[in-house]
Amino acid sequence: MKNPKEERTVVLIKPDGVKRGLIGEIISRIEKRGLKIIALEMIHATRDQINDHYPKDEKWIERLGGKTKATCEKYDYDLKKEYGTDDLMELGKMAREWLLEGLTWGPMVKIMVQGVHAIDMMRKVVGHTLPSMAEMGTIRGDFSVDSPIAANRDKRSVRNLVHASENEEEANNEIDLWFAPEEVHEYQRSEDGIVF
Repeated sequence: MKNPKEERTVVLIKPDGVKRGLIGEIISRIEKRGLKIIALEMIHATRDQINDHYPKDEKWIERLGGKTKATCEKYDYDLKKEYGTDDLMELGKMAREWLLEGLTWGPMVKIMVQGVHAIDMMRKVVGHTLPSMAEMGTIRGDFSVDSPIAANRDKRSVRNLVHASENEEEANNEIDLWFAPEEVHEYQRSEDGIVF
């Protein structure tokens, strides 16, 4: 079994986070949490990279369509009138396209983070995907004001500043996608002996 101190995850500061000048704030929150940044680079992602970043399986796409439908129902928005369909797969494909566009319209920062339960810790630090549901004290809760219905009406992804891998499988896939072995740096932080 892998040592929990060595768990790794991926964080992407999305173009909206970069353009809002929140790179330093986000990095600071990661490090203050006791997590170690072991790879870091600003990039302008290609459409192919983002296409590989997001799952392509039908179950995931249909789930995405279900989220779009649920948002429209919650806010009494005429789904079929606006998008021409209420089919979850078709809605999911549209929403996935918005996600691709949402990570390619400007530069972003890719970060690999390591530490005790890094995946769960980073999800806690970034907060709920929907900014209106993110707790104050999280990155999204403190700095994002976007809403899913506004994003749906504009036919774009929710601008929620940052991405963090959801689970171990996703983290491993994203590590392989975004980082070459020579980009990863091993080092000891001064508090490693204190924290552990």
